[in-house]
Amino acid sequence: MKVTIFGSGYVGLVTGACLAEAGNHVVCVDVDAAKVARLNQGEVPIHEPGLDALIRRNRASARIEFTTDAARGVDHGLFQLIAVGTPPGEDGSADLSHVLAVARTIGERLQRHAVVITKSTVPVGTADQVRATVAAALAARHANVDYDVVANPEFLKEGAAIQDFMKPDRVVIGTDGARATELMRALYEPFTRNHDRLITMDIRSAELTQYAANAMLATKISFMNELANIAERVGADIERVRIGIGSDPRIGYGFIYPGTGYGGSCFPKDVKALIRSAQQVGIEAGILHAVEAVNAAQKSILVRKLRKVLGGSLRGAKVALWGLAFKPSTDDMREAPSRVIIDTLLAAGASVSAYDPIAMDEARRLYAGQPHFTLGADAYGTLAGAAALLIATEWQEFRSPDFERLRELLAAPRIFDGRNLYDPALLARLGFDYYAIGRGLRAVED
Repeated sequence: MKVTIFGSGYVGLVTGACLAEAGNHVVCVDVDAAKVARLNQGEVPIHEPGLDALIRRNRASARIEFTTDAARGVDHGLFQLIAVGTPPGEDGSADLSHVLAVARTIGERLQRHAVVITKSTVPVGTADQVRATVAAALAARHANVDYDVVANPEFLKEGAAIQDFMKPDRVVIGTDGARATELMRALYEPFTRNHDRLITMDIRSAELTQYAANAMLATKISFMNELANIAERVGADIERVRIGIGSDPRIGYGFIYPGTGYGGSCFPKDVKALIRSAQQVGIEAGILHAVEAVNAAQKSILVRKLRKVLGGSLRGAKVALWGLAFKPSTDDMREAPSRVIIDTLLAAGASVSAYDPIAMDEARRLYAGQPHFTLGADAYGTLAGAAALLIATEWQEFRSPDFERLRELLAAPRIFDGRNLYDPALLARLGFDYYAIGRGLRAVED
């Protein structure tokens, strides 16, 4: 099948590469000429395990191509996927200007039937706006061209996106007609062959499903962090509590790990957008406000603990930080807890030496020219003379460090573990002052 994807960001690239891998002919359109040039030279501008090899293989087989030529894209595809950004506005609402600009372009160029698919994360009612925008552009040139509009939200996890696309747990399709449903079923058939994972529904329900899914997961994270803070004050161990409640199949173990809060490009933006959508229809969404508030406070919890231990002042202290990406297996630092940690420490007069297995280039870009922020050659290269080690991301290589070497390099044997990687009893035997999240040991009141 011939597929056009507008937007060569995270969703567009993963979707395009996976559809091409299934044998489709994919044209990816982007307005960023420099990005398109890099992609055509075999450079993938984002980090996602396996994506670069997938794109190289399908470029070599001429199943995927990249262009800035929107007319070429519209002429090419039976399926016209809109996967451009929807950044939050000042009020938290999703900015649909890029989505509607693509819809207008499609309407200005469309010559034959096409399925216009919103793949971007968008609020309820966006498909109606896309339909109206395409219709207005067609009317302006007195063209009578048939088209369908479909909502097809994505549920890709950064770091596991290819696996998620190739073997989805569900494919949600929002349509208002049988023709579009059958075409979408054919498009996704290679990925749902073993088990029919395709779920069809009305368009508005499909649009709400993605926001609802991400908001639910964010709620679980904030709820667990709230419990962790309670556990710390009452002397309980949240890790034991986690096992106790996770064994209940109604709750499960997913997304109930306490930590320093959620980040990335999805949860923060989608919770804000859902709050705004609720307000527009007269609902205050109190739970979602609480999810945001808990998460914002949790991002600075390690710094608050460190400040308390150091007697209230961080000025002049050197702090080592392990983990910059908002989660493992990505270089994405958008809304990452590490950003709050670094910014708060620098504002308080401390210096930060950080390390991340993948996100170093992104950190250099974000903190270019900041003299009190440095990057270590490796994890141990951050430690010399540091008043404490803070851990913000649960990378595998941080799970079993050389603790003797840590003690030798740190100015004081202090670890503030935002991901509960270590056994408190072991760390105590090794002579460390160990401050975790909700472990009920060495609790430091804010």
